[in-house]
Amino acid sequence: MQLSRKVLRTVAGPAVAALVAAGCASGTTPGETATPAATPTAGTATAAPVPSRPIELETTYEQVIKRVLPSIVQITTGQALGSGIVYDTQGHILTNAHVVGDATEFQVTLATGGKPRRARLVSSFPPGDLAMIQVENATGLTPATFGRSADLKVGQIVLAMGNPLGFSGSVTQGIVSALGRTVTGERHAGGGAATITNAIQTSAPINPGNSGGALVDLSGRVIGIPTLAAVDPQQGTAPGLGFAIPSDTATDVARQIIRYGQVVNSRRAALGVRVGTAVDASGEPIGVAVGSVSPGGGADKAGIRPGDVIVKVQGTATPTASDLAQILATLKPGDRVRVELMRPDGTRRTVAVVLSELPAGG
Repeated sequence: MQLSRKVLRTVAGPAVAALVAAGCASGTTPGETATPAATPTAGTATAAPVPSRPIELETTYEQVIKRVLPSIVQITTGQALGSGIVYDTQGHILTNAHVVGDATEFQVTLATGGKPRRARLVSSFPPGDLAMIQVENATGLTPATFGRSADLKVGQIVLAMGNPLGFSGSVTQGIVSALGRTVTGERHAGGGAATITNAIQTSAPINPGNSGGALVDLSGRVIGIPTLAAVDPQQGTAPGLGFAIPSDTATDVARQIIRYGQVVNSRRAALGVRVGTAVDASGEPIGVAVGSVSPGGGADKAGIRPGDVIVKVQGTATPTASDLAQILATLKPGDRVRVELMRPDGTRRTVAVVLSELPAGG
């Protein structure tokens, strides 16, 4: 089954899950990658060593879980639950934007137990499906150690930690099965459909409630945030096909939110339009309809107008808004791209657009 035929669903779950429900430390400075995003240092430039004997591997699993699980929390809103990672000793918790949704207050419970703690939203970045909340009482929090996702190799063993279906502190195991994916999830409360660039594909089982948790290597470093699970429209959940936001992206967003109170540099390209998917008489998608154009933006300067339908970017077809988002996610602000349009009268025209930066709010 081809990936393009699967639906990617975010994996926050209901606040209470029945048993029969199905579906979908120590080390470096707390809360930081082992290095700033562009500068590798000792201990982070190579993959975690893999034990050669089964008993050694089992012992390694036990050590990693013992080290990382205290940094994993359950986040509960009035509508759903998800997971989060303790980022620092000030009480900052990194999670997914679709976990927080449009809520601003939360209950946070440590995987190691204890009473729920009140938390508030610091900032959310829906385009990248990331958010930061902060607990009022940071006493006893154990920040996770973040590794560099840029150093990952396909085949590395990883563990996914979170609260699937509400079962707090659960751990699953798999491998990094692919790197560099660009995937788009479903629309959710508090924002549109997020597009994740350089996503980590993993075979570690990811279920509702795992969202915002930790994907860790065998050195106990967080290298990704489980976010999406694939669902085949005909056959249901596709086991062993999940996606995580890379840690390099997550920590960049986290540092911006803590320093500025919001994301100030999305590092993503934008056309400068608001769009929706256009369909033909039979309901099949035929392109991306332009609803509005940002004054002075790249699209405006190139002559793109409301009512136009974008059918190709750089020669690649854009039958849906998600397809357009995935293409733009691979480009950079300042890039000059060819955009093929279908005008309201049915004529076609290709224009050159200099891409701007995607605003933090989308």
